[in-house]
Amino acid sequence: MTGSVTVIGLGPGDPDLLTRAAEAALARAQDLIGYIPYVARVPERPGLTRHATDNRVEVDRARHALELAAAGRHVAVVSGGDPGVFAMAAAVFEAVEAGDPLWRTLTITVEPGITAMLAAAARLGAPLGGDFCALSLSDNLKPWEVVTARLEAVLRADFVVSLYNPISKARPWQLGRALALTAEIRAPDTPVIFARAVSRPDEAIRVLTLAEARETTADMATMVIIGASGTRLIERGDGVRPYVYTPRSVPA
Repeated sequence: MTGSVTVIGLGPGDPDLLTRAAEAALARAQDLIGYIPYVARVPERPGLTRHATDNRVEVDRARHALELAAAGRHVAVVSGGDPGVFAMAAAVFEAVEAGDPLWRTLTITVEPGITAMLAAAARLGAPLGGDFCALSLSDNLKPWEVVTARLEAVLRADFVVSLYNPISKARPWQLGRALALTAEIRAPDTPVIFARAVSRPDEAIRVLTLAEARETTADMATMVIIGASGTRLIERGDGVRPYVYTPRSVPA
């Protein structure tokens, strides 16, 4: 087959954080497929056909990309952040595995991007400097019981935890439940970061204690990072956000 699919990470939002390889892949594309806000981040140009869709049709979106590629088109599938972190790369390969056997002969590549937890961490210092994990609070594709079982396991293992998809209009209660579970395991003064829209004009970052975080609101543009027992704050004076870091070493 002569077509191709490139799954591209657009990064957290600032165009300066888009990789050169991703820019080049976007420039080669004939078709652009993705969630409406992500497609909107790619400038229009002659020869590029845009296919923007709603948020809950990932596998359908992937099948559409593969069908276009099978017809000889060069297709870019875009995600915010990194396409391999709770995003479109997995959906594309799920569609390949379950779909037309000829799709397996297509050229499919993935261009990485800066994911939200890395962009947020860079603003604060090094909160992910030790062992950490990423967990999505969305129960659209897995039962809530699985989410909480995994969260409890990593909290007890003392990982720093980056929470993606912390809350939405359809599930406004889940972050509160997750933080309540965290409070059963972590100390009240554990640092918790709320990093919203990092690198975009409406960026807002707060460093709170776990006790304060339980009374704080968030949205789908917010990355929540829960510190480990060793996560430290370096105070910098009144009105200045502290540095946050997690040492790589663990006390004996």
